[in-house]
Amino acid sequence: MKSQTALAFTALCLATVALPSIAAAQTADAGADTGPETGLGEIVVTAERRAENLTDVPVSVGVVSGDALRTFTGGGDDTLLSLAGRVPSLYVESTTGRIFPRFYIRGLGNVDFYLGASQPVSIIQDDVVLEHVVLKSNPVYDVAQVEVLRGPQGSLFGRNTTAGIVKFDTIRPTMDLQGRASLSYGTYNSVNLDAGIGGPIVDGKVAVRLSVLAQHREDYVDNTYTGPSLDGTVSPAKNTMGGFTDQNARLQVLFTPTEDLSLLLSGHVRDYDGTSTLFLRGALTKGSNESTASRTRVAFDEAQNNPQAYNTKGASARLAWNFGDIELTSITAYEHTAGYSRGDTDGGAAANFPVNGVANGYGQSQGQIRDLDQWTQELRLASTGDGPFKWQVGGYYFDSRDITDFYQRRYFLTAPFSATNAQTNNPENWVRLHNVNTSWALFGQVSYTIGDRLTITAGGRYTEDKKRTQLIKVASTGSTVNFPATAARDVSLTGKEPSWDLSALYKLSDQASVYARVARGFRGPTIQGRSAVFGSAFTTANSETITSGEVGFKSQLLDNRLRFSASAFYWRVNDIQLNGNDSDGNGVLFNADKADAYGAEAEIEFLPVDNLSLSLGGSLLHTKIKDSRVYAQVCALNGVVVCTVEDPTITRPVFGAPTVFASIDGNPLPNAPKWNVNFAARYDIPVGDAGGFFIATDWNVQGYTNFVLYKTREFYSKNNFEGGLKIGITGADKSWEFAAFARNITNEKNLKGVIENYMAAVYNEPRIFGVSFSGKIR
Repeated sequence: MKSQTALAFTALCLATVALPSIAAAQTADAGADTGPETGLGEIVVTAERRAENLTDVPVSVGVVSGDALRTFTGGGDDTLLSLAGRVPSLYVESTTGRIFPRFYIRGLGNVDFYLGASQPVSIIQDDVVLEHVVLKSNPVYDVAQVEVLRGPQGSLFGRNTTAGIVKFDTIRPTMDLQGRASLSYGTYNSVNLDAGIGGPIVDGKVAVRLSVLAQHREDYVDNTYTGPSLDGTVSPAKNTMGGFTDQNARLQVLFTPTEDLSLLLSGHVRDYDGTSTLFLRGALTKGSNESTASRTRVAFDEAQNNPQAYNTKGASARLAWNFGDIELTSITAYEHTAGYSRGDTDGGAAANFPVNGVANGYGQSQGQIRDLDQWTQELRLASTGDGPFKWQVGGYYFDSRDITDFYQRRYFLTAPFSATNAQTNNPENWVRLHNVNTSWALFGQVSYTIGDRLTITAGGRYTEDKKRTQLIKVASTGSTVNFPATAARDVSLTGKEPSWDLSALYKLSDQASVYARVARGFRGPTIQGRSAVFGSAFTTANSETITSGEVGFKSQLLDNRLRFSASAFYWRVNDIQLNGNDSDGNGVLFNADKADAYGAEAEIEFLPVDNLSLSLGGSLLHTKIKDSRVYAQVCALNGVVVCTVEDPTITRPVFGAPTVFASIDGNPLPNAPKWNVNFAARYDIPVGDAGGFFIATDWNVQGYTNFVLYKTREFYSKNNFEGGLKIGITGADKSWEFAAFARNITNEKNLKGVIENYMAAVYNEPRIFGVSFSGKIR
């Protein structure tokens, strides 16, 4: 059924773009460029909520074009995870499959895999803030541009953020017929279709655009386990995990009744069915970071082959009304999602890891969002025109509510309940939580240009952020409630903080500028409710605040053949929110005193000769936790430390059992690479006026990255690298392209995450070979 649905959806999408493409091929000359490209072109960004040249913005902004992103995802990779390593100072990872990406900018992020976890990086798609971690997984497609805004961005954007923003802008409707499509097929029957088409339906007044994304991959991972299963999982089984079907569509309608008034309505849907992350138990051995574990074979005794599925839908209305010197903008949006993810969290079969002849270390869980609704409203007034003084003011309201369940292993077992046998069914081994997050903010920004060169900008925001978590249903064993009698079942926290920024940009010339910026931001308080499923009280963390400073240089030189930008930064987060794990793998929230970081990032794009384009980016980063009082629980199973801890440790009782904790003072933050380098090149060989050939490649290399709060000999990566290659032919004016490609061409097996107590590893995607075709109507 999964394959049939994917093929039917793909056929529908192809039909959507096929007829217009044939018509466009007959009139290609009418939409052709007037001449060959002679430079890199201008990059226009909206980092300050207005369209500006990149060199005029006093913020460190990394930009990825839609075409570049589609190159990275041509093999069917997750459209969000594919950004990892492509933008300096941006890192993206997931240990919960395609529905839970975690973003890090300049080392700041959150490793917590709790469905209610807050993240210090905000995700904005088409001006709509996506706050919940599942909403942040909404794929991006038919995208025009991605902007990564580094550092606190609280003054102008919907949710306060201490780390930065990843902003996705899709291609919008126009009054001209325009379309594009990219279709690829590769290893494991991987299909990737990313397409969009639109144009006027009432000339000059109404335009539409339909966009689709269809990604599919067949299961390719074998389950080799041959023993009994306590929850009915059938094994051994061939090609039973690793696949997915991700179907998405978006319809935009643009109304322009007058030249001063526009209304853009947008609606989108997602239907996703796939496999959650596969943990590989015992892939790491004590004292070593090396692994010989296979990515295509696992031995899982439970969890029914790690299924996950989500359905998401949303709509937004963007009104822009120009009154001459002032423009009013209103953005109203609604998002909804529901689904689940189930996994064999020990990453193996307990029978394969016995202790004293007894199967050891069972693990299985499921997180399920019954219902999530997010409403947002933004109103903004801004000056228009090119005068020296510019301003904008506004207000923002956010409301998110969800019902979320967490199920633990005994809920799924098939044997009848027995009070004396821990391996029997317990149908009450689950909890239900009600989470509410509301927030409002007032914000404003002013900027003034002194003479022709110097621009001073100041912005501020005041925010109130409220969180509430209620335990609606407790876990129990028979008549015994598995939750502390004295623990609160209804917890509320409120954060009220100002955010601000001040910057100065000086234009050295029309092609180069320097800037300096200082900013303060905050992340509201957080509640960790998942711990209730283990019979533990909620854990909480108070608001964290950041003060950040940076200086930078931006330029477009050599007759626009060279674009170079660089920045250096320092930040300090006070009361930083951290997340450790207890012996059950359960996240525990706490505040540390502070964390400091400094670093730099740089990007170069260069056209040394006609038809050859080169790009190079890199970042350096040093982060440090500073709190001599804070300790994190280390890797342990059945009371035995299973990894090699390199930090000072202490032993303290937890639930009456001696437990080892490590001092994390002076350690780097998790998932904060010490350095990262990305490189891309493309060489075109024209053949008359008919088109030509091309070869393109892209690579990224990542330095030392720790995965946990404490230092070990096992839980880190170093010198990970991954590359892609594409060779093909193009038509006149590059109106179409046919190519052969490879993603992860060297089939590198890069460690991307760990499950500590099971010494389990998470790896990147395997190598994908394939062919692709793309075309444009313009």
